[in-house]
Amino acid sequence: MISLKNLKIILTTFLLIVTLAFVEIATNSQIALADITTNPTTAAEIFSANCAGCHINGSNIIRRGKNLKQKALKKYGMDSIANISNLVTNGKGIMPAYKDRLSEQQIIDVSAYVLSQAENDWK
Repeated sequence: MISLKNLKIILTTFLLIVTLAFVEIATNSQIALADITTNPTTAAEIFSANCAGCHINGSNIIRRGKNLKQKALKKYGMDSIANISNLVTNGKGIMPAYKDRLSEQQIIDVSAYVLSQAENDWK
């Protein structure tokens, strides 16, 4: 039998995934990327404050192969806003979850920022 607490977690996760999938499909990533283009400071600041400690310039000081370079993102299936957002939201392995620290929009923005930086080789 599923407890009420577990049911809430499952429903919240499901709603987040559906929302992220809708954003990805509806915008075809262009609107989110356009937001980053028009307001890069916000996403860059979010990344700097929350991610750069381990992922400075797209690298990974903890596990070198799990970096944010385009090749690694593709290798690990993290080459979409939805997939990166899911990882940032829920964490995985030693990477913590940021769902309690960042808003859904901040997570989407920083995910789009990571993709755009990877495309430019973090220059």
